[in-house]
Amino acid sequence: MHIPIDPARPEPIYAQISSGIAEAIVRGELVPGDSLPSIRALARDLRVSVITTTRAYNELVSEGLAVGHQGRGVFVHARAGIELRERAEQRIRVMLAEAVRAARIADLPATELHRLLEDELTENPPQEKP
Repeated sequence: MHIPIDPARPEPIYAQISSGIAEAIVRGELVPGDSLPSIRALARDLRVSVITTTRAYNELVSEGLAVGHQGRGVFVHARAGIELRERAEQRIRVMLAEAVRAARIADLPATELHRLLEDELTENPPQEKP
């Protein structure tokens, strides 16, 4: 599994690892029931400490994206994709509510707000899955 790690980023490395795994779930590279690499193997592959990968896996488990089984490993949770989609929708709703408030303050009509959203979607098309 390839997870890009950049020590120069302000985000902690363990968070970069857990985000990378969450992105793999969203892309369909990891599906519910898939086994994640062992903590030691992932630490070796990414050239980070075992403590860092343990913290990343613990974060995935606490977020409900993975489940650990003693002696067997860590697996993608059955609801992982659903959880990620629900969280994304919640974040989008918050951002859209903020955009609507800003549009009302600027006395921007709904048609103009829709046009701005369409422009943004056109300028930033979805990335193709590998």
